[in-house]
Amino acid sequence: MIVDVDLAAPTTLSASAPKPLLGPADPRRPRRHHRRRPPASVRCHTLAPMYIPGLGLVTPDGDDGWYRSEAVAIPVLGNSACRVLVNGYDDDPAKEDIHAAIAAFLCLDESVLRAAAPRIFEYYQDIASEFPDDVPAISSPNEVWQHIRPGNEVTVERDSFRDRHVYVSVECECAWEPEHGLQIVLRDGHTVIKVGPYDGHLTNAAAYARDDLEGIVYHRLG
Repeated sequence: MIVDVDLAAPTTLSASAPKPLLGPADPRRPRRHHRRRPPASVRCHTLAPMYIPGLGLVTPDGDDGWYRSEAVAIPVLGNSACRVLVNGYDDDPAKEDIHAAIAAFLCLDESVLRAAAPRIFEYYQDIASEFPDDVPAISSPNEVWQHIRPGNEVTVERDSFRDRHVYVSVECECAWEPEHGLQIVLRDGHTVIKVGPYDGHLTNAAAYARDDLEGIVYHRLG
């Protein structure tokens, strides 16, 4: 199952607008994501700041092919300010795909999160069934957002090993799994393709090395 949304312009949040689904990002939260190593041609030289459409000027984040933006307001995350990390940009043969994924992601509104709520609720149910005394009581998919908080970084990278699409990965904190958190991955920046504990993979097919899981948004644990 794939969750998709129309790429409509986001609704501007104001004092009279509905309360955002997610609270503000926590700037103190350490990184949980795992870096993928770029080609050697990228690793062998020092990267310089550059301009990426949609993000503006980005600066090298280490010497392994990653770039980091300044904080950007993310409408789909309730306008939380997050830095966007881009991997493998220098040697990507179709940078316009990266630009399109970033633009699509920044145009999303919170409807994409509401559509993904049932799959996230399944993740909660799996953890709650194993540790019933250690999780908050959540009775429906709509309630999961009260227990989720976005991280302060979003990653953008191409899947160079499988389908060649560009993926946007959002790391969140969730009350029912403080160790592994919640990962929400969007293919091409606009289609939710994976939710679950953060494992650094872009799809469940890649996470479990199973082609039959292609397009499965949440794979039940166990």
